[in-house]
Amino acid sequence: MPLSSKSVPKPTPKPASKAAGGRPATRNPPQEVRIIGGLWKRSKLPVPAQDGLRPTPNRVRETLFNWLGQDLTGWRCIDAFAGSGALGLEAASRGAAEVLLVEQDAALVQSLRATATRLKATGVGVEREDALQALRRRAGRGFHLVFLDPPFLDGQNDALVRGALAASLACLAPQGFVYLESPRAWGQDELATLGLAPHKTGKAGAVHFALLQAAG
Repeated sequence: MPLSSKSVPKPTPKPASKAAGGRPATRNPPQEVRIIGGLWKRSKLPVPAQDGLRPTPNRVRETLFNWLGQDLTGWRCIDAFAGSGALGLEAASRGAAEVLLVEQDAALVQSLRATATRLKATGVGVEREDALQALRRRAGRGFHLVFLDPPFLDGQNDALVRGALAASLACLAPQGFVYLESPRAWGQDELATLGLAPHKTGKAGAVHFALLQAAG
């Protein structure tokens, strides 16, 4: 006869380990996202546990690449705040000929290089550099797509976004796109002052995202 729940002794809970200062130790388990389409579909991308690192959610990436079309063969792209590399590597998986991942954090750069090596991503470059400087140095290079997913800075990143948008416009090929994620929507009038116009926009939770082009 099976034992009743009352007759099964309950294990004594183990005390939580303590960090310095006597507080319970906390651990952020490693996370990962997956590439959702193309050559490396379902490949895992590590997401180091770092404050402010916020990979683009799968459904937002799916929407973005539906907007762009699934095949990016021959495109030249730059992911200026690369982080986990989810945006740039998704583009490379879908045929982009050249993808530059720019990241300032040394640990993230190391992770990105390891991922590119594992995927045998010969068209993907990784550089440790400030995003705005990287964009400004590449003015006139004719990128088909610039990814901008800058730190949200508790909603206080307007100056950073403005600088990145202005620098991105100077990098674009004719009919090229800038993709922006931000903690607020950017209106048509304020984008126009930067020489840009919305092509598609969306929102997922607290994240606003937009595909922009040079204003006609």
